[in-house]
Amino acid sequence: MESIYSLAGIETAAKGFIELLDEHTVVAFHGNLGAGKTTFIQAVCKQLGVKENVSSPTFSIINQYTTENNKIIFHIDLYRVKDNEEAVNAGVEECIYSGETCFIEWPEKISILPDDTMNVFIEPISDTERKLVCKLPS
Repeated sequence: MESIYSLAGIETAAKGFIELLDEHTVVAFHGNLGAGKTTFIQAVCKQLGVKENVSSPTFSIINQYTTENNKIIFHIDLYRVKDNEEAVNAGVEECIYSGETCFIEWPEKISILPDDTMNVFIEPISDTERKLVCKLPS
């Protein structure tokens, strides 16, 4: 899936993205600092019925949210993680292989992601528009 969305159309983009989730429980979000990874994850969580405040877990590394259907979503931010060992010690591997939905920012910092990880690339087109490319595993 490839699409361009504006901040005003982020909910529509999030709905389209949710249709791709299906059996993909681990989703790796790629993009530069300020590309909109957290903003898009917030929109997706809202569409999935998360009532809690969805924020970047930059310092805590892992945030856990619950949907209205009592499903767990782990939001993982690896920006400050140095390597696999630090990620494992923080509980990242446990989340990734829990069977629960995991949204991971800065996935390039580790090499312990499962082969069936969906990769999402977010790129700024302008101050208000983003290009979103979703790559499903082969």
